[in-house]
Amino acid sequence: MPSIKPVRIEKPWGFELIWARTDRYVGKILHIGKGHALSLQYHQRKDETLHVLAGTVRLQTGEEGAALEERVLGPGESFHVTPLLRHRMIAQTDCDVLEASTPELDDVVRLEDRYGRAK
Repeated sequence: MPSIKPVRIEKPWGFELIWARTDRYVGKILHIGKGHALSLQYHQRKDETLHVLAGTVRLQTGEEGAALEERVLGPGESFHVTPLLRHRMIAQTDCDVLEASTPELDDVVRLEDRYGRAK
């Protein structure tokens, strides 16, 4: 089996480490700094599961037109993000989140973003 070199991508909220990428799936670790937030976003096709490795994160989710629901996830807890589900993670502490997803990395529609990346 060929080895791959993980790719680190700096983000305004921390970084992502892509440790697996094929035409069928992607594996990432998202490191989110305390108090930082990812965009409120959704995906047209991308399907992903989030698993908290360390720290705690507030996860906001909601269908279009509905109020966002919020839950706190800690180490060992997971959540399945289906296509079209609005979602955002906000780090309560420094945290590491494992993301396993389908390979559509550019399939992101940002609705709100505190770093000016929403369209």
